[in-house]
Amino acid sequence: MPKNLSRRYFLACSVAAGSSSFFSTGLAFSAVDPEKSATELITARTDQAIRKGLQYLAARQEKDGAFGPSGYRRNVAVCALAGMAMMASGSTPGRGPYGEHLRRCVSYLLANTHDNGFVCDAPASSHGPMYGHGFATLFLAQCYGMSQNEELRKKLTAAIRLIVTTQNSEGGWRYQPQPTDADISVTVCEVMALRAARNAGLHVPNETIDKSIAYVKKSQNADGGFRYMITGGPSAFPRSAAGIVALYSAGVYDDTAITRGLKYLLRYLPRGRQMGRTSHYFYGHYYAIQAMWHAGEHYWASWYPAVRDELTAAQQREGHWISSICPEYATAMALLILQLPNNTLPIFQR
Repeated sequence: MPKNLSRRYFLACSVAAGSSSFFSTGLAFSAVDPEKSATELITARTDQAIRKGLQYLAARQEKDGAFGPSGYRRNVAVCALAGMAMMASGSTPGRGPYGEHLRRCVSYLLANTHDNGFVCDAPASSHGPMYGHGFATLFLAQCYGMSQNEELRKKLTAAIRLIVTTQNSEGGWRYQPQPTDADISVTVCEVMALRAARNAGLHVPNETIDKSIAYVKKSQNADGGFRYMITGGPSAFPRSAAGIVALYSAGVYDDTAITRGLKYLLRYLPRGRQMGRTSHYFYGHYYAIQAMWHAGEHYWASWYPAVRDELTAAQQREGHWISSICPEYATAMALLILQLPNNTLPIFQR
């Protein structure tokens, strides 16, 4: 999708949604021109890395849309993340260089959406299938916003309903589609999915978002970082980045929780070849780059070049990146980070 078209789509959805903070674009909170960012920050070396990474992902897709054959084979989260990486390059389902690959991603996820709305290929599910559901719903919501396909709307509506009904009493979500305990990591997946769905015109109760904001804020420690669960625990980089993005996605932009969280994250500014020393590297930077993108100004200006150079240096000759999960996951995450200045995906737009 051309950048100006996706931008018009996102702004139109935001206006249609109303004036509450949850549906605000947050455009006033950045001094960085996205078009200028892409021109200046995506270097020739970065562009080459992106093209190789996209080609690698395309080659790893199976005929029915799933990804494999190693690691989390046929996992719905990996499929959704790979799809978003392709969409970030400008393609949409059925259109562009990766249009057919994206069409197959949508087909696979819809085929694995159960009657209750749960998006899950059970044999390929990890220990936390609500991660997969959240990422899959996020991807499908953005596809629906571009296509208005009725079959997609029906299944997406059920997927959103499942998220709303499985929120626990504290305001968060956990590994299983049950309103029991919760953690910050799964919670941000669901909040981003809800934001994308509402941007696409689907109903999301304000009460659900208000409760999620309260949960995330209760998860913040005195040092500005976020603990895994509100029952206690230390701060850590990946979950702290996720906590900030959960607040941004819920429409919280100007808040001391954001300021303190960003200050904490700056301790982890990439300084070259830190992948082996950072737990959940790709997950953490997927959220950290979004946090810095929304924060703008010096946060964005310092973080993106640093993580860009670290990622391009770590790319393998075949075009992929390596993680303990699987290369398709790592590659999709790396591509989402590197392509953020394109400002193409509606969910990432300011």
